[in-house]
Amino acid sequence: MAFDTKLLEIIACPVGKGKLRFDRENNELISTAAKLAYPVKDDIPVLLENEARELSLEEVEKWNS
Repeated sequence: MAFDTKLLEIIACPVGKGKLRFDRENNELISTAAKLAYPVKDDIPVLLENEARELSLEEVEKWNS
């Protein structure tokens, strides 16, 4: 089983309330507005601010391009 990207239509970033994008390579959900990457563990998104890592400026620019 893999992360169901249909979830991206109904879930939002708990910090910035914006859309999330799935980074398949790093198995993370990306919020460019909040500059955070949330891990996906066992196909379940962990949408906790204290579990997220901060995105670098380069990563934010990559996702916004």
